[in-house]
Amino acid sequence: MNNKIQILNKTNLSFPNAQNAPKDFPLAIGGDLSVKRLLLAYRSGIFPWYSSNSPILWWSPDPRFVLFVNELHISQSLKKKLRKNHFDITIDQSFEQVITNCARVKRKDASGTWITDEMIKAYIDLYKEGYAHSIEARKDDKLVGGFYGVCIGSIFFGESMFHIEPDASKIAFAKFVNILKEKTEIDIIDCQVFTDYLASFGARHIPREEYLKILSERIDKDNKIVCWKNLL
Repeated sequence: MNNKIQILNKTNLSFPNAQNAPKDFPLAIGGDLSVKRLLLAYRSGIFPWYSSNSPILWWSPDPRFVLFVNELHISQSLKKKLRKNHFDITIDQSFEQVITNCARVKRKDASGTWITDEMIKAYIDLYKEGYAHSIEARKDDKLVGGFYGVCIGSIFFGESMFHIEPDASKIAFAKFVNILKEKTEIDIIDCQVFTDYLASFGARHIPREEYLKILSERIDKDNKIVCWKNLL
């Protein structure tokens, strides 16, 4: 497989076939972050990931890192913290605050952030259209952790997390996955690329071919969620 990247322009919304994408290299460069293009990307097994000093890069890695909802693992120590209920968990009440805080997180072995101002605006637009969602952890009415992602059909595409208080995002994530399990038809979370953090919850690698098959079966499935705020 060569690493030739297709150059996208802003008028053509098409993407290369993700089946033929390099395993660990972008498959396309350029285009824009319009709602239509982002939705097409997710539906095609592709996502944007780039830094502030780079043009937009589009990826479809192989293998893909995913969490099957019924494989959620919660450690004994986290179970004890969940029972103590230190945080109030909300959904879709502070999307802009959550994504802005995620952009400020200092990543290990990385300088700057891939959540650029352009990305923030694009995902706020997705939120306004009902596709992007935030899950928040609050303590004494203050936002202290959370994460955001995109939902299409019966797949949740996780994007980024942050925490100010220890364990805030962990507890928000664990509660959210249990809510998906109990109240929705969403049975898989696309975590995109490996992190120790998500591996501790049971996320694992699957071949891209398998991921794309799962995607095709679930991407147009009606998840029957009228208002995400009502999931709690």
